[in-house]
This record gives sequence, C-alpha cells and structure tokens, in this order.
Amino acid sequence: MAARTYGDYEKRIVFTETDKTHAELKIKLHYEGLRQAQFFRMMIQGFLQDDPNMVKFIQEYKLKNNITSKRQRKIVAKEREGQKDIESKFALNQNEIDSIFDMLEREQDV
Repeated sequence: MAARTYGDYEKRIVFTETDKTHAELKIKLHYEGLRQAQFFRMMIQGFLQDDPNMVKFIQEYKLKNNITSKRQRKIVAKEREGQKDIESKFALNQNEIDSIFDMLEREQDV
C-alpha cells in the first residue's frame, strides 16, 4: 500500500450552533440549492484563497465584533498589501507558486 502524504487525510470540522440558527441555515441553503458540506467547503476555499469578498466580510466582522485589536488588524492589512506587492512584482499567485513547489518536489522524487 502506498504511503499517504500530507493533504491526503480527510479531517472533520465540527462545531455547535443553536437549533434556531441551524434551521435558518438549512432553509437558506435549500433556497440557494446548496448542501451544508458544499456551503462550508465553499466558505473555506474563499477564506484560504483570500477571496476579496471574503476578506472584506471578515475584516468588517472583526471590526464590528471587536475580535482583534486595532494594532493586529493593521498588521494583517500590512501583510496582505505586502503579499499583493510580491504577487504583482513577480506576476505569480499562490496557485502558481504551489505549482512550482509541486514540480520541484516531483523532480526530487525522480
């Protein structure tokens, strides 16, 4: 049997919510034609890929709910700008960078 590598293992993500919120979510998902798993995977991908709409939503939510300090929000914003600068200078996005590392990894295995 081939050894599984990091990224091959499936993990469960579990949290609790009130029955009212759960019911509202199920109704809204049904209206949108989505299943819970599709919805949460979509949200996770948007978050991990720094979707501009997701980033804006999270920033506004953190500000409104006082989740992080003003200093921490500034640090994160500055890092995001730095990342954008690097991407524009080298014209590479995260998927392209990952692809380069994947190619290098395959060459080492040969």
